[in-house]
Amino acid sequence: MHITYAATLCLIFTLCFVDNASSNVSMESSSSLQNIQPMAQKETPMQRPLFDDISPHNVTAVVGQTAILHCRVKHVSDRTVSWMRKRDLHILTSSIHTYTGDGRFSVIHPENSEQWDLKVEFVQKRDAGIYECQVNTEPKINLAVQLNVEGTAQANIHGPPEVFVKKGSTISLTCSVNVHSTPPSSVVWLHGTKVVDFDSPRGRGGISLETEKTESGTTSRLLVTKAGLSDTGNYTCQPSNANTATVFVHVLNGEHPAAMQHGEHGAGSKLAAWSWTLTMAAFALSYR
Repeated sequence: MHITYAATLCLIFTLCFVDNASSNVSMESSSSLQNIQPMAQKETPMQRPLFDDISPHNVTAVVGQTAILHCRVKHVSDRTVSWMRKRDLHILTSSIHTYTGDGRFSVIHPENSEQWDLKVEFVQKRDAGIYECQVNTEPKINLAVQLNVEGTAQANIHGPPEVFVKKGSTISLTCSVNVHSTPPSSVVWLHGTKVVDFDSPRGRGGISLETEKTESGTTSRLLVTKAGLSDTGNYTCQPSNANTATVFVHVLNGEHPAAMQHGEHGAGSKLAAWSWTLTMAAFALSYR
């Protein structure tokens, strides 16, 4: 009886000890698990698409040439970039696909780039107008670009068609080309039928050329220092992709203040005006 009672007490004590130990382990484990939280990943809001607004909003092209309307979009993600023609609300491109039967339109998008430019080949007068680069956000965002179309690619020499300079002075001729999206690869100047040579050791020397290409067009400036009588003649500005322009330069031997070239060729204009007036007067007198 005593043995049985003692054994029973021992069994109860053992079970209690085990149960308490298990409870302690369970509590400690639970506490440890509560203390070990998964690292929270910092959520950053999705960056909305936006236009990298550095490209010109006004583009001028010439009939028959190619126009590029620029559009750069940051953070496109899964959004779609499209081009729409404003006058008829016609979707021209969506993503890299073209949605018009006019094969002259396409999108330029190098892979993984922010560039979504609209390319218009063989530009026609009817292509002039506003085009929108759009991103299908909510609300939608768009960037408008105006396309201007000029009739022909034409060079133009500033000033009157005839220029008068004094011997020993400097001939200064400036030529501009109205091709904006596709500037000429070169601009050549001719004196008569011969190309003006700038670098030849056999040349007269004192000739320089400055050519500047900007978004507003191309400008070429010809400077001929210490002008001599042999420098008289036609000077032609000949761009690689536009019609030429010509001016006649008179190099005068001696003083002739009324016919000298000035900063804006004003004297040449006055001389031409006087010549025209005298011609008309003589014509009127011939009918009396």
